[in-house]
Amino acid sequence: MIPKVSPWKKDTVASLSDMLNKGGTFAVIDIHGVPAGAMLGMRAGLRSSMSIQVAKKRLMKLAWEATGNDFADLEELYSSAVQPALIQTDMNSFEVFSELKKTEAGRAAKPGDVAPHDIIVEKMDTGMPPGPIVGELNSVGIPAKIVKGSVEIQKEVTILKEGEVFEGDLGLMLSKIGINPIVTGLRLCGTIEDGTRFKPATLDIDYEQFEADLISFGAGAFNLACNISWFTKDTTPTLISKASGEALALALEAAIVTTETMPHLIGRANRGAMGLAGSLSADALDEELSQLLGAAASAASSAAAVMSTDEAPAEAEEEEEEEEEGGFDGLGSLFG
Repeated sequence: MIPKVSPWKKDTVASLSDMLNKGGTFAVIDIHGVPAGAMLGMRAGLRSSMSIQVAKKRLMKLAWEATGNDFADLEELYSSAVQPALIQTDMNSFEVFSELKKTEAGRAAKPGDVAPHDIIVEKMDTGMPPGPIVGELNSVGIPAKIVKGSVEIQKEVTILKEGEVFEGDLGLMLSKIGINPIVTGLRLCGTIEDGTRFKPATLDIDYEQFEADLISFGAGAFNLACNISWFTKDTTPTLISKASGEALALALEAAIVTTETMPHLIGRANRGAMGLAGSLSADALDEELSQLLGAAASAASSAAAVMSTDEAPAEAEEEEEEEEEGGFDGLGSLFG
């Protein structure tokens, strides 16, 4: 006698097959512990971007294999789910992880819940007024005391280790001081995209740090390309500017007269002439040179007065002069 298959099972397999035939990214999620009301709200919020189907593993296997897939791929994702559901979406795996992450929220631990990580209570002022709460906190191992009219946790203490079970009123007391360690939401068990399986740990990316790393790597690549004179549309303006500066420095060192070098060469010659004139006897100077040297001396005196009253700006001017002269000689020395 052939066993009769319930119509709803056939309908479920058909619905799953239709969903799988759409292709895209498939994900297995665990909806265990999510209240029915919250589940309805989450599904409504995600309906525009993904399809969610809850089904027993046996029915899912039938639909998965009926659409030409190897159930071994899906079974590995099912292994970590208590109450599994299947998602189909056109989003990539990283986008799926980000969307499901938004559904997570903390709740107070109940007796029988397992600690997902070490539950640590830090030393702090709870801000709560004196009352029975002090004794209640101490009764569950949280050292509390009234200090200046407020309930304070006296020292940091590890209440539970990862994997240990909550008992009694511990979860309630932790919730009163703002610790809700049990995360509820659509927990992603993994995805399958273009035949590749992705684990949640692989998809959990710090996008701010990732962006900062990309910027850093880009800057490093740009600097390297400029240092080895690698011409691209991005490096060419910088390389041309660098070559122009080096060419100007070389022309000045070789005293090659052009419209660009003329002002610099005249200024350098003038400074040299004034320096030479200053080393001569006053009798050897004509009236014009004497006036120029007098003006220079007056300017030097004024600069000295400013230096004595405002040392910081004077130091800045001196550093600027040194940079000009040092940079000039340094660029020239590159060409020997």
